[in-house]
Amino acid sequence: MRFVVVTGMSGGGKSTAFKMLEDLGFYCVDNLPVPLIEKFLELIVTPGSEITKVALGLDVRADQPFNDVQKILEKLKAEGYVFEVLFMDASDSVLIKRYKETRRVHPLSPDGRIEDGVEKERKILEDMKRKADYVIDTSNLLTRELKEEMDRIFVLNEEYNSLMVTILSFGFKNGIPADADLVFDVRFLPNPFYIDELKHKTGNDQEVQDYVMSFSEASDFMEKLVDMLTFLVPNYIKEGKYQLVVGIGCTGGRHRSVTLANELYKRMKDQGNYGLKLYHRDTK
Repeated sequence: MRFVVVTGMSGGGKSTAFKMLEDLGFYCVDNLPVPLIEKFLELIVTPGSEITKVALGLDVRADQPFNDVQKILEKLKAEGYVFEVLFMDASDSVLIKRYKETRRVHPLSPDGRIEDGVEKERKILEDMKRKADYVIDTSNLLTRELKEEMDRIFVLNEEYNSLMVTILSFGFKNGIPADADLVFDVRFLPNPFYIDELKHKTGNDQEVQDYVMSFSEASDFMEKLVDMLTFLVPNYIKEGKYQLVVGIGCTGGRHRSVTLANELYKRMKDQGNYGLKLYHRDTK
C-alpha cells in the first residue's frame, strides 16, 4: 500500500494537491482527528482490503497541537508503517496575498493579522518540512505545472528533488525581477530590434532565434551558462533550496533574452530530476 501524508502551510496548495491525488486513485481522508489516525490505518491495511493508495491530509489547527501529529507519525514509523510526506509550501507574501484575495482568516490568528498566523504556522511546521520527502513550492506554479509535478512523483515515480528551477527572460528597462536568484545580462549580443524585419518579432520566432544564435558569442555564452548551472543545481539541492529563479535580461526583454532563455530551457530540460519551467516576463 502506498501511504502519503499531505501537509504544509495553510494556503500553500494542500487542497489542490489532495484533489489531484484523488484523481490519481488515492483514497483521501482530510483532517482526521489525531487519536483516530492509527485506528484508521489499522482498518485500511486489513487483509483483503481493496485500497492500495491512501492520502491523509494533516494541517495546523487551533484546536489540536501539531506536536501530537508528529508524535503519532513517529509512532507509526516505529511500528513499521511506511509512508511519504508531501509538504505544500509558498512564500509568506504569496500566502498573505491568497488569504486576502479569498477573505479567509488564518486558523492560528482568527482575530489578528494574517502575517502573525503565517509566522506562527511556519515555526510549528519547520521540523515537518525539513523531514518531508517532497516539498512543492507553489508560489509561482500554475495548476497544470503542479499537476506535472504531482505526476512526476506519484505516477511516473521518478526520483524527485524538491527544487523548481524557473528560467525567466526580462528587460532591464522594466526592472530586474525581485525574485531572481541569478541574473545574467545578454546585452553584449547584437540587438535584433535594429533590424526592420525582426524588430516586431520576439525570441519565440525562429527568425530571431536564428539571428541571435548565429553569433559565436551566443553559443559560447550558452555553453558556459549550462556548465555553471549543471554544477550549481545539484549543490542547491544538497543545501535544501526549493526555488531557483535564473533571470536572463536584455534591454527590452523581447529578443535576445527570450532566445537565450528558450535555448537554456531546451538544453536543461532533460538534465536532471528537478522541476523546470520557462517564463517570459516582457514579451507582451
